[in-house]
Amino acid sequence: MSANQLTLWYLAASVLFILALKGLSSPTTARRGNLFGMIGMGIAVLVTLAVVARGNVAGILLAMLIGGAVGAFVARRVEMTQMPELVAAMHSLVGMAAVLIAVAAVNNPGAFGVADPLPMGNKLELFIGTFVGAITFSGSVIAFGKLAGLGRTFRLFSSAPIVFPGQHWVNLAIGLVMIGFGVAFFLSPDENWTAFIMMTGLAFMLGVLIIIPIGGADMPVVISMLNSYSGWAAAGIGFSLNNSMLIVAGSLVGSSGAILSYIMCRAMNRSFISVILGGFGAAEGSAAGAAGEKTVKSGSAEDASFLMQNAESVVIVPGYGLAVARAQHAVKEMAQMLREKGINVRFAIHPVAGRMPGHMNVLLAEAEVPYEQVFEMEDINGEMGTTDVVLVLGANDVVNPLAYEKGSPIYGMPIIDVHKARTILVNKRSMAAGYAGLDNPLFYMDRTMMVFGDAKKVVEDIVKSLH
Repeated sequence: MSANQLTLWYLAASVLFILALKGLSSPTTARRGNLFGMIGMGIAVLVTLAVVARGNVAGILLAMLIGGAVGAFVARRVEMTQMPELVAAMHSLVGMAAVLIAVAAVNNPGAFGVADPLPMGNKLELFIGTFVGAITFSGSVIAFGKLAGLGRTFRLFSSAPIVFPGQHWVNLAIGLVMIGFGVAFFLSPDENWTAFIMMTGLAFMLGVLIIIPIGGADMPVVISMLNSYSGWAAAGIGFSLNNSMLIVAGSLVGSSGAILSYIMCRAMNRSFISVILGGFGAAEGSAAGAAGEKTVKSGSAEDASFLMQNAESVVIVPGYGLAVARAQHAVKEMAQMLREKGINVRFAIHPVAGRMPGHMNVLLAEAEVPYEQVFEMEDINGEMGTTDVVLVLGANDVVNPLAYEKGSPIYGMPIIDVHKARTILVNKRSMAAGYAGLDNPLFYMDRTMMVFGDAKKVVEDIVKSLH
């Protein structure tokens, strides 16, 4: 394949990747965006295979077959509610791939078309790609453990923030020592495996330390941040391999992940810099408050059904409790029955509800809830004051009015203003605080009725009462 043909095919793949990102910006075009992305990746893989096919590519094809089979098997078995931890696992693989490619390039530069000994420019690229990849791998493993609920068996995977005195200073010291070994590797006239291995090991350690202080409620930001890291790791290795396609794809993933992280930070009223430095969850773990000294009004699914079918407008706010209960299909059926009775039913989505960006949108899309019924927080908040009934399913922190009280750990965080509705129904398993560890005044309001129980069971009972 000539250089011009290679450039043309890589350009076509790059355009398709950009169109994929454009398509993924809206639920109505997401399927098309995914299709563009898959075609672009297919072109990139096939063209790269043609470039490296100087002889026997049986080993590469065998690895692709094994990897593809494993991926297909996992994808078919993973529930939509487990998508956040699957995404974290995929990020870890990208990070480890960057590290392994860097190790191979340092060990045998000639196999990658790089001069031996390594030029200083290539060493710098390998250094950056390696430490970003290592941080991405270990950080993603911790994120996976938190999302998968493995904290009961291993403390590092606890969904609660793990903090210790001087944590940031320890992270800073490890980061500086890691950079020091990287500089030693960069300036060394030979491979200097000692400096390279020490730098890589410290990067793995740093990835763990910057994620463990982040609590479960902040996982959407962590997922988008790690997504960005994995992209930059791939781009760094692309420079070392002189592969323009890898540079373009990695840069697109890195920049889009960074933009998404910034959007998530704004939604949580957090500092973008604090996310990058791993201090995002440090303020969590506040006391839940004296919930036992307050009283709540509780009712049954039949009571909730009566209130909703006698309303003119109903807004449903899904949260992580809906995901855990796998209640999205039952909720879709309930909403459809209410609409058949002439009731205006809409869904309100908070950008960080769930465990990854767009988690609730994905679940509702799986249940085939019409896109026109799903509204983002900023589009529906202005109508909350005129809404007859709001049904909150498993959401906590994203509807907590403490966000409007100065001194609160979540002060300034944009929330869905369900407290302004005429009647508020809240479904929870218990009165336990959410992941942010805060009590919620919404639960004790005169206009609020708590409906305790598993979200799927409660919604199914509501559906029976609507018949």
